Amino acid sequence: MNQRFPWPDERLIKAAQDGDVTSLTTVVMESQPHVRKFAISLCASPQDAEDAAQEALIILYRKIGTLRATGALASWMFRIVRNECLRHVRLLVPRRGEAPAESEAPAEPSAEDAVLQKLEVERIATAVSALPRDLRQVLIMRDVQGLPGKTVAQSLGLSNAAMKSRLHRARSALRQSLAATDRVPDQAIDRPVEGDSQP
Repeated sequence: MNQRFPWPDERLIKAAQDGDVTSLTTVVMESQPHVRKFAISLCASPQDAEDAAQEALIILYRKIGTLRATGALASWMFRIVRNECLRHVRLLVPRRGEAPAESEAPAEPSAEDAVLQKLEVERIATAVSALPRDLRQVLIMRDVQGLPGKTVAQSLGLSNAAMKSRLHRARSALRQSLAATDRVPDQAIDRPVEGDSQP
């Protein structure tokens, strides 16, 4: 935990939940450095991090009354920031496959295809968000946002060769992560069922 900017204490959170505007403002202000740090570590770009942090603080302000345990503020905020970062990635992923407008309207996908595509996008977004920050940044900037290699290298302060190496590591890590999630259902199917108790 950051000693310079401690999380708000439980008494202050409880007062904010009870409707005290001054306490609520203090909770939001004291949470801001932590929320920004979460967002910077999870999101692909500084702009996405800023958007995710702002959205998380707005949610905190509006919905603090729904927080069940006052001691769970940090984990609640982390989940909100993570979900916002994933939402930004999901918004970018379909753009990658969009084709230029043509005179013919494309055939509507079936409901099953639409659900499968959504599940696949969510699986990829989750795998991308699990990558280390340096790999996630280069992968999203180059492969999702489609930025030129030189632009990505310059914005990350890397040489072109270092950017390519990092991009290769990111793609490999993503491939391994997705391959691992492909194998999980097969392992679950092959595993014998032992009663109703869970491990």
